[in-house]
Amino acid sequence: MISYLLNKITYALLTLFGVVTVIFLLFNVLPGDPAQMMLGQNEDSEQLATVKQKYGFDKPVSTQYFYYLNDLLPISFHSKTATDYTYLKPGKYAATTLFSIGNTTTVLKFPYLRESFTKQGKKVSEVLGETLPNTFVLAVSAIIIAIFVGIILGIISALFKDRWLDKFIQIFSTLGMSVPSFFSAILFAWLFGFVLHKYTNLEMTGSLYELDDFGESNHLQLKNLILPAIVLGIRPLAVVIQLMRNSLLEVFNQDFIRTARAKGLSEYQIIKRHAVKNALNPVVTAISGWFASMLAGAVFVEYIFGWNGLGKEIVNALNSLDLPVIMGSVLIIALLFIIINIFVDIIYVWLDPKVKLQ
Repeated sequence: MISYLLNKITYALLTLFGVVTVIFLLFNVLPGDPAQMMLGQNEDSEQLATVKQKYGFDKPVSTQYFYYLNDLLPISFHSKTATDYTYLKPGKYAATTLFSIGNTTTVLKFPYLRESFTKQGKKVSEVLGETLPNTFVLAVSAIIIAIFVGIILGIISALFKDRWLDKFIQIFSTLGMSVPSFFSAILFAWLFGFVLHKYTNLEMTGSLYELDDFGESNHLQLKNLILPAIVLGIRPLAVVIQLMRNSLLEVFNQDFIRTARAKGLSEYQIIKRHAVKNALNPVVTAISGWFASMLAGAVFVEYIFGWNGLGKEIVNALNSLDLPVIMGSVLIIALLFIIINIFVDIIYVWLDPKVKLQ
């Protein structure tokens, strides 16, 4: 297990390094001057030069790449010269000094994702810290709906194979996979948040926390979670139904199921103790992929419902060309995918002892 985790961590670090490199090169070949994006219409030549020096935009691309890696690495190197970009300014980030050699100080710190161009110097880590938890709550709610409802409907569909109930569930799952999320979001928001509002008491838009009528404090609004969670869970729900049904039908034809039936076990006991657990492997794979995608930001769903999550923040950052926020969001997304994939590999061993961690 330890050897497996060390190998996975090594591959994860190499993958993250590749992602960082691609992100940096991609956003540095885009047309436009980052310093001008930060200043907007208020820039002049003196301000432009000051911002370029402050953020290292006046340096060659290779030097800027080193600066970017230095910001992200937990162990980084900093100049003692106040005019250098790598100078350890007070308040830039919390750091613990390890040692100093000449004009260079080596420190231990949390990765620094830089500052937003459009939020008056607000740190990207703060922006993501405010939005990612909302996306996490939305993704977890949606995936819970998809798991429980999808597994139950998949089992029912397999038990009633080729009957009218099975056909009805198959039609439902096909529609769920076919309808785009943005269309479902618009339809649900209009139908349940507007047309049937007096019966559902649901709003067309809203986030997890909202200001009160006096604008003084935030209040938890769990009802705003219902519609976006259902919409976000529809497509993974449809996938789970199909996978659970097909996997369960395949398990039913295995020899150990025939043996269990020959021993006189009831269908309920066979399904609960033997069939479901062995049929879950493809379902876990699908769930992990969907969950990672949801955490990456359900852009259309969050934007349509006005949910203040990572997806909505990415759209706003793209509209305003807020490059640090976009780059930081992509890095967080890559990290989440890697962590979830490692976690899923470990779950496989619990579900199927025949699978070994190598």
